[in-house]
Amino acid sequence: MAEKDKKAFVLRISPALLKEVETWAADEFRSTNGQIEYLLNQALKLRKKGKTKED
Repeated sequence: MAEKDKKAFVLRISPALLKEVETWAADEFRSTNGQIEYLLNQALKLRKKGKTKED
């Protein structure tokens, strides 16, 4: 996805949680924004993987 295709929005997050995400992002050589996007993508993949036709 090109940068111009991304939508900016405000995220309210506790300072403690943000610090954890920042640390995790640094450990994986990502920006904080990139880490949040990565985590959201992983969560969506897991959600879709867990779905069945009966759901």
